[in-house]
Amino acid sequence: MSDYGVHLLEKQKVRFMFGIMEKQFRRYVEEAFNSPTVTGEYLMQLLERRLDNTIFRLNFGESRKQARQLVLHGHFTVNGRSTNIPSYQVSPGDVIDWKESRKEREFFQVQTEGIPRRPIPEWLELDIANMSGTVVRPPEPAELESGIETRLIVEYYSR
Repeated sequence: MSDYGVHLLEKQKVRFMFGIMEKQFRRYVEEAFNSPTVTGEYLMQLLERRLDNTIFRLNFGESRKQARQLVLHGHFTVNGRSTNIPSYQVSPGDVIDWKESRKEREFFQVQTEGIPRRPIPEWLELDIANMSGTVVRPPEPAELESGIETRLIVEYYSR
């Protein structure tokens, strides 16, 4: 495979993993290029801090696709305000909670049964009693998705 193909494959892998279209992904990359920190790490932090990914990390969704759909259907509030934007960037101190009206439904009971099914990252805090999560701090580079060569993505967009 050519160098271009390797770079493209890595970019596509991350795009499909987070369920993002090319135009939106390019915006994330441009924002990462303009940050004073390491570009690849900042890009992954931006992707990790998306609301749909945070819902997935809190085990409220079985997959990122399901978490995205849950957000789109308005099942969650952020800091008490209804939010249906999957790309919403959560910040430290944000409290993510199920809407009270959703907690009465059978779907909520099935979805939250046995939580946590996967380990919760240290940058998030899960309150099992209230079925809510809090963003404690931004994710650190060591906590980001492993197996992703961000260097290849940065090189792809540097051309």
